[in-house]
Amino acid sequence: MGIAMEHREEWKPVLEAEVKRWRAQPFEQLIAELQEERVYEIEFGGRTYQVEVEILENTDSYIRVVVSVDDGSVPASFRPLSESFIRNK
Repeated sequence: MGIAMEHREEWKPVLEAEVKRWRAQPFEQLIAELQEERVYEIEFGGRTYQVEVEILENTDSYIRVVVSVDDGSVPASFRPLSESFIRNK
């Protein structure tokens, strides 16, 4: 396993926690908080990670939100670990 893959494995718990946090929010709160892409840093396990959250689709019946995590380095930012979820309106 290469170094890049090892780092991506470290990001998985961070991504899972952030997806869980965003998924738990009511629809109205998601819409309000994600008018623009959100980019922020969090500390997890003694390390700092960059998180990006945005609405990918906003249809008449649902929104699709993507959450991406990386370690904040330039190489990692080109290939973050991501997961999306759908919230019905």
